[in-house]
Amino acid sequence: MRICVVGTGYVGLVAGTCFAECGNDVTCVDVIPEKVEALKRCEIPIYEPGLEELVRRNSEEHRLSFTTDLDSAVRASEICIIAVGTPMGRSGAADLSAVMAVAESIARAANEDKVVVIKSTVPVGTADRVRRVIEETGKHRLEVLSNPEFMKEGAAIDDFMKPDRVVIGGRDAAAIEKMKELYAPLVRTDNPILTMDNRSAEMTKYAANALLATRISFVNEIANLCEKVGADVGLVRRGIGHDRRIGHHFLFPGVGYGGSCFPKDVQAVIATAQDYQLDFTLLRAVEDVNDRQKRLLVGKVMEHFGGDVNGRRFAVWGLAFKPRTDDMREAPSVIIIERLLAAGAKIAVHDPEAMEEAKRVFGDRITYHRLNYDALEGADALLLVTEWNEFRRPDFDRMKKLLARPVVFDGRNVYEPEQMAAQGFTYYSVGRSPVRLG
Repeated sequence: MRICVVGTGYVGLVAGTCFAECGNDVTCVDVIPEKVEALKRCEIPIYEPGLEELVRRNSEEHRLSFTTDLDSAVRASEICIIAVGTPMGRSGAADLSAVMAVAESIARAANEDKVVVIKSTVPVGTADRVRRVIEETGKHRLEVLSNPEFMKEGAAIDDFMKPDRVVIGGRDAAAIEKMKELYAPLVRTDNPILTMDNRSAEMTKYAANALLATRISFVNEIANLCEKVGADVGLVRRGIGHDRRIGHHFLFPGVGYGGSCFPKDVQAVIATAQDYQLDFTLLRAVEDVNDRQKRLLVGKVMEHFGGDVNGRRFAVWGLAFKPRTDDMREAPSVIIIERLLAAGAKIAVHDPEAMEEAKRVFGDRITYHRLNYDALEGADALLLVTEWNEFRRPDFDRMKKLLARPVVFDGRNVYEPEQMAAQGFTYYSVGRSPVRLG
């Protein structure tokens, strides 16, 4: 099929590349000339394992191209996918200005009947608004479908190419069948293509992310209670996870969730509920818990050092909001570092992929280290914030020699308390009793 994808952010670039990998002819459109030129050179603006290789291969085999010319891309395509950003506005609602502008531009450029697919995460009712704009602007019949994405950063390609399910919302049977044909190569293992109305499809995306965020905040509250009563949240998590009604996923305690999806989508659901005179009390609590959780590690640091960290040096391992990405949007590391800096501390950081992004956030207020061990030298403690695999089996003897004090604050429960006690560390984690030595 001939497809144009408008927007080369995370969703658009991954979706367009994966559709090209399936043999389709895909043109990705963006309004930023410098970004388009970089993509033509196969320079990827985000870190996503395997993406650069796929972009390069499909570009070289002429299935994937990049342009700023939206009109030509629309006219050459039978399916037009909207994948522009929907950032959170001041009220918490999603900003749909880019989505509506692209819809209008597609309607003006269309030279025949086409299918318009909304892949951006949008509030319930957006497809209806897009449909009205298209009908008012264009001359051709453009059927509007909703096709939310469910990719995880760090595993986006695998998620896209092997989806748990594909959700397609719309009212036109022929347009839905065309989308089913597009996705057919990706569901050969009989994972379902679920068809429904537009509003249900839009709600499905928000409901999924809101529920996952709720699980994270729930286990974090349980973890905080475990610390108070002397229980081990790791054992509790395993104990409840074997209940088939609950399962193990998204029940790992830590310093809170971040990224481009969960914080924004939880806020969007709350805002949508307000529009309909509903107070989504549960999600407000989820958000409050997550906000407090991001401050948890700093509280432990302040308590350990008697409330005064002025002039102390701390090493931070992990800056991205999760492993296998360089995304620092709403990352717990930002809150943690900013609060320590405000208290007069000095910060040395390392992350396998997010160092350049961190420089845009912190500038020269902290020091950056290419090797994780280099950040430890002379530090009063290590704060582990992101659970990269590189941090799971460190040289503990080397760590002790480099640190001024053998103190570790583990925000992701990467290590075991017994292990750290045996290695001679004072060790704080989440939802488990601390190890205090000497």
